[in-house]
Amino acid sequence: MKKIRILPRQQLALATAIYWFLLLYIVAALAFWYLRLQQQNEQMANYKLLELVADDPSYLKKVAEINTAAERKAYQYRGEGATFLLLIFVCAVFVFRAVRSQFRTAMQQQNFMMAITHELKTPIAVAKLNLETLQKHKLEESRQQKLIRMTLQETNRLNDLTNNILISSQLEAGGYKKVFEETDLSQLCLTQLQLMQNRYPDHQFMPDIEAGVKAQVDELLIQILISNLLDNAVKYAPKNEPIVLELKQATGEAVIKVSDQGTGIPKEEKTRIFQRFYRIGNEAVRKTKGTGLGLYLCKKIADDHHGTITVTDNQPLGTIFTINLPLQNV
Repeated sequence: MKKIRILPRQQLALATAIYWFLLLYIVAALAFWYLRLQQQNEQMANYKLLELVADDPSYLKKVAEINTAAERKAYQYRGEGATFLLLIFVCAVFVFRAVRSQFRTAMQQQNFMMAITHELKTPIAVAKLNLETLQKHKLEESRQQKLIRMTLQETNRLNDLTNNILISSQLEAGGYKKVFEETDLSQLCLTQLQLMQNRYPDHQFMPDIEAGVKAQVDELLIQILISNLLDNAVKYAPKNEPIVLELKQATGEAVIKVSDQGTGIPKEEKTRIFQRFYRIGNEAVRKTKGTGLGLYLCKKIADDHHGTITVTDNQPLGTIFTINLPLQNV
């Protein structure tokens, strides 16, 4: 018998439906018991009134006391009902948001595992194939150099991927010991740009780097930040359009910008792209390489340096990522 697999989105829809059913049932039950208590209160008041003797000199006083007691009970039931209803809605909102957050995290983690499996498998397979080709065949020098260059590109890609995973986990768990030292950001940017040019010779990289910009930073983390932003630009920028790395010194801070002329980022996605495991959901982007960790790690690194990272639209097309880092770590 074939087992039916329920997808995460279907699980979320099912859980949402059950949640709303139970919430409406609880509210309906609360309303039902409120009406029942009100009816019981009125019946008890009427029963007490029927027991009174009309000739009793204190008849009117007792009637007033019974009506006052009944009215007091009615206010009590309304207050208790309103309090319970408020608590139900507050708890319902909290539970609803928590459950949806858990489902979304589970879906993002599932997507991450699928992406990471592909991202790990592809460079290993390419490197293995290239090495087997070099081993089995006597190729021309130019062909050998091309295969070696491709293998190095894939191993560098694999190295970047593992670095992102390890550093991300260490930063999240507080296990990474940051070392803030005076670093020549100008030279660091030029080095990263040269490395990216060697890795992606088909792309154009343009420097706009002010000389002599230094800051108190963790050099490894800033290298990862710049590398991730450049790599992100490579994924979405056309090969015939330049990717610009800009570094300027402003008042008390260093400003790093990575600009591309790719497809750009929709407005509604700009606030979400820095979330862990998140990737933009359209098919054109999903076909690109990535795990959803790169931009999350960039924001984490910027935050840990008491800096900021923002994303804006480039003109006429593309995206600009801007990082503001204080020159002195506080």
